[in-house]
Amino acid sequence: MSAPPESYAAVRQSVADAARAVAREVRLLAVSKTRSAAALRALAAQGQRAFGENYVQEALAKQRALADLEIEWHLIGPLQSNKCREVALHFDWLESLDREKLIAPLDRHRPAACAPLNVLIQVNIDDEDNKSGCTPAAVAGLANAITARLRLALRGLMAIPAPHADIARRRDAFRRMHALFEELRASHPHIDTLSMGMSDDFEMAIAEGATEVRIGSALFGPRA
Repeated sequence: MSAPPESYAAVRQSVADAARAVAREVRLLAVSKTRSAAALRALAAQGQRAFGENYVQEALAKQRALADLEIEWHLIGPLQSNKCREVALHFDWLESLDREKLIAPLDRHRPAACAPLNVLIQVNIDDEDNKSGCTPAAVAGLANAITARLRLALRGLMAIPAPHADIARRRDAFRRMHALFEELRASHPHIDTLSMGMSDDFEMAIAEGATEVRIGSALFGPRA
C-alpha cells in the first residue's frame, strides 16, 4: 500500500508545527518495515528521503530495487553480530547499537571511501525485559568506545519507551531520555540526534526534546 499524498503532507505539517513550537529542527524518519519497495518509491516521489528498516535482509532487497533513488537508509531494528558487515557496507545510519561487541566489526567493515557510519546508542529507558537497548548507565562507556573509532560517527541516542496508556508515564520516559542526551552532550558536544516518538506520540516526543521521530503507520496506513 502506498502512502496517500494527503497523509504524507499532513504528517510533515504536524511535525513541522511541533518543531516550530520548540524552535528546533526535527527529522522525519519513515519506518518502512514490511512495506513494499513500491510504497517506498511512492513516498520518495513526495520528497521523503530517510527510511528506517528493522531487518537487514529485507532492507537490502529494497535497496537493490530502489538503487536509482537517493535514499538515506537507517537500521532501527536490533543488530545481530553476523550482520555487522552488511550494515557497515550498505547503511547510512545505525540507530540501534546497544553493546560494545558490535563496534569493532562495524568499524572494520565500513569502507574508507564512505563517510563514517552514523551511530545512535539505543537505550532501554523503561528497563523492559523484551526490548533491546542498553541501560542508561552503559551509555557513557559505549559512547567513548564509538568515538575512538575512525569509521564510526556517534550522533546521539535512540529509545522506544514503553507504550504506557498513562500519558504522564510516557512523557516522563521522554524527559529522562532528554536528560540523558544532555548529559552525554556535555562530554560529546558534537552529538545532535535524539530519536524518539512514533505515530501516536511524536508531538509529545518533540515537545520533550526529540530531534528525530520515527513514523510508520501514520504515513503508510496500518499493516495488513
